[in-house]
Amino acid sequence: MKLKNLLLAAGLGATLVLGACGSDDSSSSDTSKDESTMSDDSSKTNTAVDAEKIFANNCATCHGKNLEGNVGPNLTKVGSKYSSEEIQKIIKNGKGQMPAGVLKDDKEIVAVADWLADKK
Repeated sequence: MKLKNLLLAAGLGATLVLGACGSDDSSSSDTSKDESTMSDDSSKTNTAVDAEKIFANNCATCHGKNLEGNVGPNLTKVGSKYSSEEIQKIIKNGKGQMPAGVLKDDKEIVAVADWLADKK
C-alpha cells in the first residue's frame, strides 16, 4: 500500500512539475508575442482606422462585400450623391431600413464615411 501511494505521489509530482515547466515556457513566449502585438495594434489604432475592415465587419452583410448592395442599397457610387458629413449622419442616425448606431465610435464613423464619400 505504501508503494502504491508513493508511486501515485511521484506520478502526481512529476505531472505538476512538467506542467509547470511547460506553462512557464509557453506563457513567457506568449506574453512577449502578446505585448508586441498589442503595441503594434495600438499604434495602428492611434494612427489610422481601417475603414474597409470596419465596413467588412459591420456593413457588408447588408451593403455587399463589394458595395454592390444586398438588403441595403448599392454604395459603389455613394460619394457622388452624399458628402462625408451626410454619410456620417446616415451612419449615426440610420436611414430607411438601416438602423441607427451600427457604428458607435466617432473615429470609425468618420473613416468609413470618408472612404465611402470617395466612391464616385
